[in-house]
Amino acid sequence: MADDWRDWPYTPGDWVYRQDARGSIALFGVPGADAQFTIRCDRQAGAIYLSRAGAANAPLQVRTSTLLRSLAAQPTGGTSSYVAAVVTPRDTVLDAIAFSRGRFVVQQAGATTLVLPSWAEIGRVVEDCRR
Repeated sequence: MADDWRDWPYTPGDWVYRQDARGSIALFGVPGADAQFTIRCDRQAGAIYLSRAGAANAPLQVRTSTLLRSLAAQPTGGTSSYVAAVVTPRDTVLDAIAFSRGRFVVQQAGATTLVLPSWAEIGRVVEDCRR
């Protein structure tokens, strides 16, 4: 793998945007499989959840073209193993992810590094929660 994270190959998959009773969600993954990463707006809770598949009990490290940030993550308790970090809709990490130059990276000890494209679906979820 190249030394510079901006040259790392993308994790295979695509973003999909959906709305539901809780708010909206952007899911990243390979079609037909469970999502590898999600960004969910929960309007009632007034929160955005950044979730990744897995059960590693370690912080999520988010790297963008303008920011490197560690977020505490907890198991979600669902039937599929996911861990999630919770942020407020106005947290600057969300803008950094949405406007990162082409990609952002999610790393977690004990889990595979995710190199994700910065597509419009991310910004749509963030804006849904900021209304």
